[in-house]
Amino acid sequence: MHEYLGAIITVTSIAIVMVISPGQDFAMITRNSLIYSRRAGIIGSFGISVAIWLHVMYSLAGIALIISQSEFLYSLIKYAGAFYLAYLGIKGLLHKKGNGKNNDHQESKATLSDSRAFKAGFISNALNPKTTLFFLSIFTQVVTPETPIYMQVIFGAIISIAHLIWFIIVAVVLSSQAITSRIETFKVWIERVMGTILCLLAAKIIMS
Repeated sequence: MHEYLGAIITVTSIAIVMVISPGQDFAMITRNSLIYSRRAGIIGSFGISVAIWLHVMYSLAGIALIISQSEFLYSLIKYAGAFYLAYLGIKGLLHKKGNGKNNDHQESKATLSDSRAFKAGFISNALNPKTTLFFLSIFTQVVTPETPIYMQVIFGAIISIAHLIWFIIVAVVLSSQAITSRIETFKVWIERVMGTILCLLAAKIIMS
């Protein structure tokens, strides 16, 4: 495996830079962690990590090369992701603060089911054009026809684990007592701000 050490270092370095750069996955985990709970953020992180393997599988199947040469297929993925972000963003913008103490209490206890939290993270990454471009780059530049399958799987594992670790850290930090105690009364506005950010990300994807 030592002959692939350079490729492993390259993939790891690019994966770290990619995962910490703000994007739709970061916005998704931030939203879930601040608005709902640490659990929602962490489960969403697992959804993102699992979605990485979707990219790995189509790359191993050679579909990455097809996508890179087909403007229609790439555009299809890009616009699907943009519309999903826009949908979540609009939901956030339309979020209304309840009237009365009882409603405020219910709002502060708003929860997101495990399945929905996982699905949000999974879909966010699966339809993330930045991730698609990343895998197109990795599997067309770093990976060669001579690269064994097990090494390609290792590359995928590195990328998946990097995403999982980073977004769990984000979820834990943003859902800490020090932060949540300060934002409790501003949740509705945070939801709207995050909704605006998601809509802007969608617009950026569509315009790019």
